[in-house]
This record gives sequence, structure tokens and C-alpha cells, in this order.
Amino acid sequence: MTSGKVYLVGAGPGDPSLLTLRGKECLEQADVVFYDYLANPVLLDHAPARAERIYVGRRGRGAYRDQREINRLIVEKAKAGKIVVRLKGGDPFVFGRGGEEAEAVAAAGLSFEVVPGVSAAVAAPAYAGIPVTHRTMASTVTFVTGHEDPTKGDSCLEWPRLASVSGTLVFLMGMKNLPAIVEHLTREGKPPDTPVALIRWGTRSNQRTVVGTLRDIVAKAEAARLEPPTTIVIGPVVRLREQLNWFETRPLFGKRILVTRAKEQAGELSQLLRSYGADPVECPTIQIVPPDSWSGLDEAIADLRRYQWLVFTSVNGVRPFMDRLRHRGLDVRALSGLKLCCIGPRTAEELARHGLQADLVPSEFQAEGVIDGLKAAGIAGQRILIPRAEVAREILPEQLRAAGAEVRVVTAYRTVLPSVDAERLKDLFRQGEVHVVTFASSSTVRNFCRLFASAAEMNVLMAQSTVACIGPITAQTAAEAGLSVSIVPAENTMPALVQAIVAYCAKPVSVGQGA
Repeated sequence: MTSGKVYLVGAGPGDPSLLTLRGKECLEQADVVFYDYLANPVLLDHAPARAERIYVGRRGRGAYRDQREINRLIVEKAKAGKIVVRLKGGDPFVFGRGGEEAEAVAAAGLSFEVVPGVSAAVAAPAYAGIPVTHRTMASTVTFVTGHEDPTKGDSCLEWPRLASVSGTLVFLMGMKNLPAIVEHLTREGKPPDTPVALIRWGTRSNQRTVVGTLRDIVAKAEAARLEPPTTIVIGPVVRLREQLNWFETRPLFGKRILVTRAKEQAGELSQLLRSYGADPVECPTIQIVPPDSWSGLDEAIADLRRYQWLVFTSVNGVRPFMDRLRHRGLDVRALSGLKLCCIGPRTAEELARHGLQADLVPSEFQAEGVIDGLKAAGIAGQRILIPRAEVAREILPEQLRAAGAEVRVVTAYRTVLPSVDAERLKDLFRQGEVHVVTFASSSTVRNFCRLFASAAEMNVLMAQSTVACIGPITAQTAAEAGLSVSIVPAENTMPALVQAIVAYCAKPVSVGQGA
């Protein structure tokens, strides 16, 4: 059997967007992924669904999986012909024992590649507003392990030299030994008023920073109950945080927001939320699947010349329609003479990707807006084709028929409830870790509610969470399901929804508000 290959991939410091492009490429071809405690689990989504995921967590406190066992497993999987990704927090070769793993793979005669990652040594301070070097404050930066190999006996750290450094000291994995680090440095002459910053979970939405001096930082850390993983920064550059703290001041910093859109569409909303400092948690409650039969859509496509209008009520309807068009050996020329209507700008953008320009995009991005727009265009006696979801509101075809149009509705896709770890979701609610729940359609609401045993259970678990809906129709569905809706943007778009969440979270929190 042909041997596989091992990729030692740096997962970065925690923010999933800091994964390198090469790291993403390796994950996308993985058969097996070994990941540790510091690697953001969101990164596992880049691996194929078929890939085996093996947790080999290592953390500052608690039980360790033996490194020799990790090495053995990596080699064993690669010898079986697998593409193995060892996903390691930060950079594999910066205090990450990646060197030992590389040695084991090389000794086994296996092919391997090292993919550097963004180290917390520089990223955590940067996200805390602390440059590790500065032209007028620090011309050097020294990276130091805060946790040496206990089997070495005497320490290899030269504390007199470290204490005399005029630049910046950055200790990784040193939280447990913070008192000893402070004691060594001050005993060797480091001034007690030297600034110190402790950055826990640097670059993540739950980042927490405590600032003090060598004189009081141990007491402050104990008062804040800081635990690993924490990066320790010592030096004058810490003072710049007061001016440069950009990450923790973003409007949605620290907010965990549930995204219930389909997996293929969740990325747009997640990216917008992340840009404002939120921690989006993707929990798709709908999955877009083909209809039970394509016959209805195929018949309509074969008879396109009968229609004057083609109306798309969702982004989801555009792709299957265009796919079936190509399946029948046709292209956009088959739509010549048809006027195109899209319910909103996102649907129009999807249509534009196929080289088509919408003739009508109503100012109100819902069925009522489409109705008003088409009535204004004059549709009496016109034939209208609407490819849409199998289950949808009937107001659009009903009102268009009432206006004198001949309307045909065909199924272009269905929405179903995907596999969801409902217990994990409920645990997040129980722990108060979901600040806002977002719904982008009525289908996401209905399927979300199906994850709970009853409306009573749902409302108890969501007592500390705020509900945000993209528009009034979705909000109405949520209200009918027993949910209390607090956020509805004036415009039915993802950017408007995020702006509404930002505005809501900026308000002073009163008793009973979840966000």
C-alpha cells in the first residue's frame, strides 16, 4: 500500500480567519485530522465530511495525551495511505512540539510538510492593541516558554539576561508559572513598575486582557481568575494598549450569535458578524435539497416562450433553475423576451452571476413588494412563472392572479431539517453562551423550533437570548411560534440585519434583555 503524507499545519491563535491559505488547502484534502485544544474547532469544517477527526487535546492544566502516543497514531495513519493533517494551535514549531512530531514522521520514512501558522506570540498582543516592537519603545522581542520540559531538571532560561532586556518579553504557556516568572525577573533587577499584560484566548471573541505591572500582576490575575491559555507580555509597549485597543472595542465584541441559515449561505452573515467582533456559531436549521421530481420545472422550461415574466423569490431558486436550463441543453438565450423579477438585491446578484440583469427589484424585499412592483408594471393578462420552494407563502401567486395574471408555480427546491446536535445547542443556551439568535426565513424558524421538546422548553432555555429576524414575515412566524422578537431591520438584507443587531446591542441593557 502506498504511504500517505503528513501535514503539520499551524491553526493560528484562535481567530479562524487567521488560518493560512495553505493550511486550508491541506485540510480540504485530509483523510484524518488530529487537532488539539488550542485549534479552533471551526477550522474542522474545512475538512471533508468523510475525514476522520481525532482529538488529541493538550492544555495547560489537566491530563495530557502522551506525546509518544500522538506520534504513533500520526505515523500509523500515514502508513495506511492516509493524508494526515496535524492541526496545531499557533505555529507548529513555536513551543508546539511540532519538531518532535516531525522527527517521528521523518524517522518512519514518511513524506511530510510543515505549514507555518500565525503564532499567538505576536497575534494575541496585536489583538490586544500591543505591538511587540516599536521604534521608540522596543527594538527587540524575546519569545520565552513559560513551561519548560519538567524532565530537564535545571531551567535553561537565563533569567539575568531576560531581566536586562530593554525590549519586549513574551511568555507562552506561562500562566501557571506567573508568580515564578515575576519573582525571577524582579529578583534579577527588572523594575517592579514594568508594565505587564495578560491576554487570555487572544484573537477570539472571548479574549480577555488584564494589565498591570510586575508589582501587582499576580494579584490582578488571581482576582480575575485567569486561566490558560494566556499570553504574557512584559515591557513598555504594553502602555500603548490604552490608545491602540482596536479589537475589544468593536461593537459586537464578546457576543456569541447563532446563525441558522443553510450551511451554503451562512458564511455571508457569519463574516459580517465577525467583522463587528461577534463570535458567530453556525447551526443550520435548513438544508436546500432538490425537489422529489424535476418534471414540473422541466416542463416549464420547455414552455418558456409562453411566459412574459420570470419571478425569483429567493437566492435558492436561481441556481437550480439555471442548472436545469443547462441540463436541457439551453442557456440564457432561452430567456430572451422574458422580463426578470427578483425579490431583493441578493437574489438579483445571484442572477447577475449568470449574466442576467433583473428588470424589477422592488423597494420592499418581500412578497408584498413583488406584488406591488408587478402590479405597477401592468400584469393583467400576462403569464408569470415562479420557480420557488416546495412550501412557501401563497400570497404572491394568489394576489397576482387576483390582478389578472396567469401564474404557474413550480418547485425548484425543498428545505428540510438537517442533522443538528440539539443537545449541544441546548447546552449553549443553558450556559448563557448564546446572546442573539438570528433567523433569515420562516423555514429557519419552524425547523429551529422542532429542535425542542416544546415551546415551553425553548422559551426557558432562550430566556437570556435575544431573537433577531431579517424581516416582518419571518418575525411574524417567530412570534406565532412563541418567540419574543426584539430585532427586525427596516430593510430585509443581511447587512441591515447586522446593523440592527449592532444598534440593539449598543443600547443600555435593562432587566430581562438577553443581549
